[in-house]
Amino acid sequence: MTAFSSLRPVAGATLAWMLAAGAVASLTACSSVERSRSLSDTTVSARTIATQVCSNCHGMHGVSTSPNFPHLAAQSPAYLEGQLRAFRSHGRADPAGFEYMWGISARLTDQQIADLGTYYAQQPAPGGHSSNAALEQRGQAIFANGVSANGVPACASCHGAHGEGMGAFPRLAGQHADYVSKQLAVFQRTDQRPEGAVMKTVAHALSKDDIVCLSLYVASIKPGG
Repeated sequence: MTAFSSLRPVAGATLAWMLAAGAVASLTACSSVERSRSLSDTTVSARTIATQVCSNCHGMHGVSTSPNFPHLAAQSPAYLEGQLRAFRSHGRADPAGFEYMWGISARLTDQQIADLGTYYAQQPAPGGHSSNAALEQRGQAIFANGVSANGVPACASCHGAHGEGMGAFPRLAGQHADYVSKQLAVFQRTDQRPEGAVMKTVAHALSKDDIVCLSLYVASIKPGG
């Protein structure tokens, strides 16, 4: 009895120490910069921000499941950087954007923004999704040749022959059709995206049917064209 009694405090102390050590380790892990969701900490890496914050809407690797949120994977770095800066300065004010992005981008540093552009540019491109071959064919014709009768230039001249994006002009290949059509409507009807002033002129001359066809076509473009 005496022998067993003398062991109990030791066992209890050991258990208490193990629990305390585990708690400390857990707290350390949760407060680690690499596990942080803090957007006010300038030392948090872009990869951590992307995988622990942006992933909630845009997917872990920049491929979103909801058409409310655009794919970011394989996007032009210059375009992404420009949009994040526009959100940070409140220059981009389309409701679907500012409701989410003004707060998220508010304290991002220039370096974090640049690194986010690089991170997403390196992710595998989203796969194209075909839904209406006839409308997509018409959209392809507009994308490649424009609508000369209405003064609409070929989309490919700025966005690349396969919608891959060029510099400040975004990648459109594989993007959600619903997201593309909504953004074209924003350009056409509002001044909520002033950094895309050139698109206001282009979109103004597009009919509703043109927008539907273009949106469906770009959504159908698979990686590599």
